[in-house]
Order: sequence, then C-alpha cells, then structure tokens
Amino acid sequence: MSLLSSLTNAITSRHQFLLSAEQSNTSCYRLFHGTVEGKQGLNIDRYGDAWLIQTFHQSLEQDELELITQELNKLIELPVVYNDRSKSNSRVQNQLVEDANDAATTQTVMHENGIAFTTKLRHEGQDPLLFLDMRIGREYVRDNSQGKTVLNLFSYTCGIGTAAAVGGATKVTNVDFSSFALAAGKLNAELNDVSERCEFIQSDVFPAIRQLAGLNVGGRRNQRLPKYPKLTTQQFDLVFLDPPRYAKSPFGIVDLINDYQGLFKPALLATNSGGTIVCCNNVAKVDKDTWFNQLVRCVEKQGRQVTKVQWLDCHQDFPSFDGNHPLKIVALTLS
Repeated sequence: MSLLSSLTNAITSRHQFLLSAEQSNTSCYRLFHGTVEGKQGLNIDRYGDAWLIQTFHQSLEQDELELITQELNKLIELPVVYNDRSKSNSRVQNQLVEDANDAATTQTVMHENGIAFTTKLRHEGQDPLLFLDMRIGREYVRDNSQGKTVLNLFSYTCGIGTAAAVGGATKVTNVDFSSFALAAGKLNAELNDVSERCEFIQSDVFPAIRQLAGLNVGGRRNQRLPKYPKLTTQQFDLVFLDPPRYAKSPFGIVDLINDYQGLFKPALLATNSGGTIVCCNNVAKVDKDTWFNQLVRCVEKQGRQVTKVQWLDCHQDFPSFDGNHPLKIVALTLS
C-alpha cells in the first residue's frame, strides 16, 4: 500500500475520534501510527498549533514530506515540523526552513480534555513534552484523584501530576531527575492554576522512593553515591509508576524486562492500604499476563492483597496489531 493510501486510511479511521477530540477540547493526538498503519517508524502527531512528523527508521524523501503536508493541510492547515530521528541515537538530525523552525522552537500551549499543557517541538531534549499515548493514564488520575494524595514517579513534565491536581488531588508529589522536565511540569501546573497543590522533587527515583517507603537508600556495589534530597517516610493514596525501559545510576538499574519489581516493591510500600498503584510497562516483548502475575506475587510477598484490577487501554489514535499495545497500564487497588 502506498504512503498516501496508508495516510488517508488512517485519517478516515479516525473520523469519529477527531470529532470527539474537538468536542472535548483536545488539540494533541496521533494522526498516523506508522508501524501499525503502513509505514514503519513514521509517526504524525498534532501538538496544538502544529503538526509534528517524526521518522525513527528511515528518513522521508522530499516528495514524501510534501505529500504528507498536502494531506495534513486538507484536514487543518497548521505549520508542519519534521524531526528526522532515524539515526541510531534517535536524535533530531535535520535542519528546518525558517517558518518551520519558528514553529518548532516557539513555546506554545495545547489542550487535552481541557487541561492546558506546554509544548515545544524542538528543545534541549529529544522527545515531545507530552507523551500522547499516556492520555488514558492522565484521564484515569484526573477521574480518581479527588481528595487524594498522589505520588508521580518518573514524572517527566508532570502530565500525570497536572491531571491529578486538576482532578482535585489535595497534594501531588512529582519526582524526576531532570530539571528541564520539572521546569516544564511547573509551567503546566501554573497554566492550570494548581501550583499550590503540586510539589516537584528533583531526584533519582531510587533514593526518593526507597526513603518514602521506609527502606535504606542502598546503591549499586562499589558505586559512590551522589547527593540526593532527604525525604521522610510517607504513603500516598495514588501512586503512578511509569519508568523508562532501561536506565542506570549509582543507586540502581531500571530494567523493565528483567527487574520491574526493583521499583515496584518500594512503590507499593509507599501506597496506602486501600490506595491504588498504577503500573506502566512500555516494552513490547514483555508479556502482559506474565508481567501482571509478577506484580501480584510481589504484592502478596509484602503481606498485602490486590482487591481491584483495572487495565487502561490506549485510545483509538494508537492502534495495535492485535489489541495488545506495547504500552501496558494497570491500576491495582491494594489492601
């Protein structure tokens, strides 16, 4: 199937979704999910007042870029930003013409279900400032945070934390190592007038969650530990755990394939009895049922029980081959 046919089919399949997005004041979504919809490694997203095209396997030819731009203009005419990330390090490689560069480097505001988020399509990092496939997670915490305390781990730009505060959380604690990401998170809180209920802790997540859980900070063997914020033991009504696939620090190794429990155990210890922990795993090769069973066993080893399970499925703009999306999200209510 040609690129044009794949793109038009994707747009047609989203007709009802696009109508719903407009009605719900959502101006950020995926229009084309290439790996599933016909062009491996090509994603086309709307981020507020601009279209973002990204390639992760093969660069677009100029005629392909022009074809895509023509189709996007038929839908809604916005500046088009192309970020070519097809090299092995996934860093943006290509230069932009002046108008597109202005659109890419200007900080603007977009909305998701009426919640305002900052967006900037080229910045000091590589990824967009809001992960669109996590919309279902932000909706869940918005709808389940009224009157609760919320802990948002690996918070990035605090989309989850912002949604929780908008949903009525009494206090939201966001933890991330990146000062750049937390600065965007603070702006998101300001945009929605919820700053007074949001806390931002710049820290490696390992020492933060171990302290909150009442455990020793520990660390990797023969590793000198850098300074970290000192926190007191406390539990939260809602904990959101969304780690990266793999990361290494003196405090520990994040490994979603081989050791999810290394983070999950202290996170569940920081979850109140009757509270909920939302767990995310974005590795496609991790089997959903196997992962879930590991989580339940870990809960039971701590002498607790899972009393309610709710799977959160990605929205229609993120289709999968067989209904099993690589991003797995489950909310576990614990006794």
